[in-house]
Amino acid sequence: MNLRRLIPIFDDSVSSWALEARLLRWLTLIWLFIGLIMLFSASYAVADARQNDGLYYFKRQILWVLVSLIGFNFIVNLPLRKILGISHWFLALFLLLIFVTLIPGLGRKAFDAARWIAIGPIPIQPSELIKPFLVLQSARLFGQWERLTWRVRFTWLGIFGLVLIGILAQPNLSTTALCGMTIWLIALAAGLPYKYLGGTAVGGVLLAVLSISIKEYQRKRVMSFLNPWADATGDGYQLVQSLLAVGSGRTWGAGFGLSQQKLFYLPIQDTDFIFAVFAEEFGFVGSIVLLLLLAVFATLGLIVALKAKNPINRLVAIGVTILMVGQSLLHIGVATGSLPTTGLPLPMFSYGGNSMIASLVATGLLIRVARESSEAEVVPLRKPHSDNRRQRRMFQKTKL
Repeated sequence: MNLRRLIPIFDDSVSSWALEARLLRWLTLIWLFIGLIMLFSASYAVADARQNDGLYYFKRQILWVLVSLIGFNFIVNLPLRKILGISHWFLALFLLLIFVTLIPGLGRKAFDAARWIAIGPIPIQPSELIKPFLVLQSARLFGQWERLTWRVRFTWLGIFGLVLIGILAQPNLSTTALCGMTIWLIALAAGLPYKYLGGTAVGGVLLAVLSISIKEYQRKRVMSFLNPWADATGDGYQLVQSLLAVGSGRTWGAGFGLSQQKLFYLPIQDTDFIFAVFAEEFGFVGSIVLLLLLAVFATLGLIVALKAKNPINRLVAIGVTILMVGQSLLHIGVATGSLPTTGLPLPMFSYGGNSMIASLVATGLLIRVARESSEAEVVPLRKPHSDNRRQRRMFQKTKL
């Protein structure tokens, strides 16, 4: 591979890509640019107060973006079959790390959840990094479901179950729900029998209800979601402040950098509630533009899936589209009070290197599928001499 292609501005192969691949690349870069600008605004005041450097979080995010873009360009230039050939090793590694986070002393806690492992100064969040590889393995399993034995099927379904249980035990209900829905929808797109899908859906709902029943703080979040104003200074505080931010944006917004809620009123405004800051600064119009961007991304993703000739490639495209757009809509739903409050980052926007890597790896996979879907099938032509000989023999038989 030409090493120059690992750096986006030096990748001279882009002009030969399919139209969908080029559009998705530009859309990803635009999404990323808007997200960085928004993170600068949302994090400056907090970074200045906590780190005595308003650019502290922004500069760290830039470093993660540079690393992620190298991985992104590596993936878009690597055949998908090679990526699928090693994806199970990454899935196994991150599954192991998910359970390592549950070991006292090794997992780092934040907001009563152990989701990180510290490797020196670098925090690793395996539940974020496993997402694109979960899509790859789900597509690989369900894309060749009919050709596999039940032993192989149950083995991989058990591994997926371990992933979901491990993430739920951290506890991280929102990421568990996102990963579970992504796997389920990939299976639906693959055409698995409804009796399997129905039973799995019921089991997933019961598992979520059980988790909410056991975890008191999750139960409080659900109750505060139903009526956040009943305890506006307690359990409903986050959602109330988020709704105030969204409502303050009105039609055109307060203007870039002029959000008032980010000034120590809205908690974790640079990660889990960054959309609320965006809505306050860019208003209803800006929010609609962001939703249109997501709609265009989803449309291109579905077009790529429909054009894919390989069923596994098709499911990868569907899975990535569900993951990116679905996570974005869940984040927006939380910030606007449409869904219970959960800790789910907005892809390309929220602060965090693990989320950035996972997002750019996922979009790189979608672009790779788009590139491979555009390759024409080579149809072998028959030799003209053999055709002529066959015609002469037919003519002689007719003459006889």
